[in-house]
Amino acid sequence: MTQPFAPWLARWRLRPDGDAITTPGSDLLPVRLADGDAAMLKIARDPEERFGAGLMRWWDGDGAARVHAHEGDALLMERALGPRSLMAMALDGEDDEASRIACAVVARLHAPRPAPWPADLVPLERWFASLETAAGRDGGMFAQALDVARELFATAEPARPLHGDIHHTNVLDFGERGWLAIDPKRIVGDRGYDYANLMCNPELPTVTRPERFARQAQVIAQASGLSQRRLLQWTLAYAGLSAAWFLEDGDDASATSDLTVAKLALGALG
Repeated sequence: MTQPFAPWLARWRLRPDGDAITTPGSDLLPVRLADGDAAMLKIARDPEERFGAGLMRWWDGDGAARVHAHEGDALLMERALGPRSLMAMALDGEDDEASRIACAVVARLHAPRPAPWPADLVPLERWFASLETAAGRDGGMFAQALDVARELFATAEPARPLHGDIHHTNVLDFGERGWLAIDPKRIVGDRGYDYANLMCNPELPTVTRPERFARQAQVIAQASGLSQRRLLQWTLAYAGLSAAWFLEDGDDASATSDLTVAKLALGALG
């Protein structure tokens, strides 16, 4: 087995169990542990991917995939083998149930823990730097999203560690262990932020449909315990931020999707 997996296969006594997967920030390899259990070996190439492993360890398998080992850029975690997919559910008439499942996972992640959270978490306000840049450069929807974000920061609930990237392919079916999250960012702040991505996910083809938006605003607000207005505010703020990130990356199509969702949120807010 070639780099980057070879040293970790030997170190942790792992056996390859499938084809390698390459994402923009990581290299992944399905493996088997020495006892035969299925796992995923992840080698981070992006700093944010590396930092997220510390939060995974802090969650300790409650609401997130269990971490078997973590050292440097390498993370060894349990592998999802269940047959179900939130994306497939959302596209096959079960959008409401997919959202409720994701919200239940988020609530588990937000639950209090006895141990102090990792020291390197980034305050949510700093996470919005790209939106400030876009608002100063382009105004318009970005400026409106920034105004709402600042209002949310001023009225924030008590801070807690956030996943930071909850969407339909970051909550997976782990069989008997249920639905669990993977691939967190490293932020801390108001819990409402974690629910907004379900309203914005540009990988979901139906996300910009007004009827889908209106329905999921009701479903997610009820499942999360947020007021619908606050969910809509977080959706507007998050959609503006996400669009700013996509523009930085040269992904105009995804930015357009997010800005469409931002307009839907603004319209719903009246």
